[in-house]
Amino acid sequence: MHLLAGGLAAVSIGLTAAPAAHAQARPAALAPAASPEAVGFDSQRLKRLDSAMAKVVADGRVAGMTTLLARHGKVVAFNTYGKTSLETGQPMAKDEIFRIYSMTKPITGVAMMILFEEGRWKLDDPVTKFIPELKDLKVWKGVDAKGQPILEPAKRPPTMRELMSHTAGFGYGLGDKHPVDKMFREQRVLGSSSLQEMTTKVAGIPLMYQPGEQWSYSVAVDLQGHIVEKLSGQTLGQFLDSRIFKPLKMTDTAFSTGQAKASRLAAVYIANQDTGKIEEAKVLFGSPIATFVTAPGLESGGGGLVSTTTDYARFAQMIVNGGELDGVRILSPASVELMGTNVIPEAALVSSNGSVGNSFNQSVGFGLDFMVVNDPRKAGTLEGKGTMSWGGAAGTWFWADPTNDVVFVGMVQRYGGTGGEDLSGLTRTLVYQALVDPAK
Repeated sequence: MHLLAGGLAAVSIGLTAAPAAHAQARPAALAPAASPEAVGFDSQRLKRLDSAMAKVVADGRVAGMTTLLARHGKVVAFNTYGKTSLETGQPMAKDEIFRIYSMTKPITGVAMMILFEEGRWKLDDPVTKFIPELKDLKVWKGVDAKGQPILEPAKRPPTMRELMSHTAGFGYGLGDKHPVDKMFREQRVLGSSSLQEMTTKVAGIPLMYQPGEQWSYSVAVDLQGHIVEKLSGQTLGQFLDSRIFKPLKMTDTAFSTGQAKASRLAAVYIANQDTGKIEEAKVLFGSPIATFVTAPGLESGGGGLVSTTTDYARFAQMIVNGGELDGVRILSPASVELMGTNVIPEAALVSSNGSVGNSFNQSVGFGLDFMVVNDPRKAGTLEGKGTMSWGGAAGTWFWADPTNDVVFVGMVQRYGGTGGEDLSGLTRTLVYQALVDPAK
């Protein structure tokens, strides 16, 4: 189940900050397990995971990595590998800050569900109820003999359910194979100066298909961020901080590091197409990569956050716990269950694979801002039923498995895939082959 979740809304300005010495940090960590065996894992079998991740770094596929595995809210293994910067040689630290790009999306989805629980919106509401600019959307149908676009009116506005499951029809601009995605790139939708400007641009670009007919990775979660702002009266960053980050003690998760934490931001890499080796990335899609040090004009709900391994593990553990962590409740169990229920229509489920290498079927679907494993054994995987997951454009990945009460977070910083076997799929196999006593 390989995925390269894009969400590159924050690539428009600046250069990456040079790593420097780390200041002391006090992250709110999950408690350690007494031993792997105490929570059902075999220590010897877990060494396969450690060895495989060490080899990824040794082979030069990434500069460095952190991985965190937890069960029953207890950390089974938290490892660092390699360096945060090949230039400085600084070792990877456990409190390193990473660009998580599209791992922002599940967090924005939780923000939406907080407002859902307050009765502010319903799944079958038309998106136009909250973003009236989208009322006259057209749908791309092809080009005529003169090469001019053929457009038809949308049969109806997309619904909120479709917005939260990438079935609304919006483009994204991460690729350029589809003419609609080319329009997103040409108009620099992801480089907009504000969520309002982004929304205005999206309103003038046709949908890729009629709402609900297919699945395609899209700008939909940035639109959700705009809706959060409209419904809450706060900026997206303010809402996430007050309703999710502070309650969960996610102290290093935000839309920027600020100067005080800038030295903790890992360098980000990309493969040199000529040499095959990784080098520090300076430009992406023709624009300088954002620094993530200063606050952005556009707070991207689809891809704008930075975070740490520990912070994201706390978020994922909240999901596994049914909306609660350390006595703080963010959502009800039913709302988390709703987010983890496939909502792709059956006709679209068997025909869509979107833009990120996901092939959805009866075994693997998509809920509300999470990919969902409906039948892991039929999917050919070892995790538990109902596992919720996603990843980010710089290679980060996570999953939250409520059946086995397992959380895994992997952090790397490399664009365009990690140059070999998908780490998200590989780590799933290596984690669950070591879970030999799941009853514990």
